[in-house]
Amino acid sequence: MAVGVLALQGSYNEHIAALRRIGVKGIEIRKPEQLRGVDSLIIPGGESTTMAKLAELHNLFPALREFVGSGKPVWGTCAGLIFLANKAIGQKTGGQDLIGGLDCTVHRNFFGSQLQSFEMELSVPKLAEKEGGTSTCRGVFIRAPAILEVGPNVEVIADCPVSSDQLKVAIPASDGQQEREFTNNRVIVAIKQGNLLATAFHPELTSDSRWHRYFLGMVEEAKEEATPSAVMVKYDLYGDGNDRAKKPHDLPIFE
Repeated sequence: MAVGVLALQGSYNEHIAALRRIGVKGIEIRKPEQLRGVDSLIIPGGESTTMAKLAELHNLFPALREFVGSGKPVWGTCAGLIFLANKAIGQKTGGQDLIGGLDCTVHRNFFGSQLQSFEMELSVPKLAEKEGGTSTCRGVFIRAPAILEVGPNVEVIADCPVSSDQLKVAIPASDGQQEREFTNNRVIVAIKQGNLLATAFHPELTSDSRWHRYFLGMVEEAKEEATPSAVMVKYDLYGDGNDRAKKPHDLPIFE
């Protein structure tokens, strides 16, 4: 199995290393024609405005939208989440192009500046049910976005509390609704909708491989639906219970 990783800017090397640790090849994607050689795609974290400008420069947006619309699995982390959202607020002047596909509203820089980056244990029972391990995972939030609203067909996988000093956010009016204030005490940070997965944090910067294995499960399911007779590889999260300790990490990660 090979997974495409959009390699315009950001943490694409870390995603490729995370895939390598579980025996999967990551292919760097920089041109539209390269998308034809992969059945799935990871859009990494980074600076979303810069990534959008580079994607526009390389005429990638039409191909990326076609890829998402084809039903092939796509996972966006941090900036990748912003790319996949149907609606993004808190953008820089002039905004940026989005790929779309996820029925959600994302705040581009909800948690603040680079100095407000943080780590947090997240409750992820659905991930644990699917991939084993503990019911929590380490979330690394680096100048991170947050999901303020989701549509009825979106599955919420993880959320996190909003601190008391977090500024209230105005959600612009749309579809005949009035502008309103987001006042919830929790925000959503991981969702799944059909062939799309998105996380506001960076699983590729931790030693927990379950998010990448979860995405590979989506790839296998998509292939199974396309070719029901195919034999799919099944992954065991921890093998003998110590597989992560046996595999050297070739890039720095947060334990």
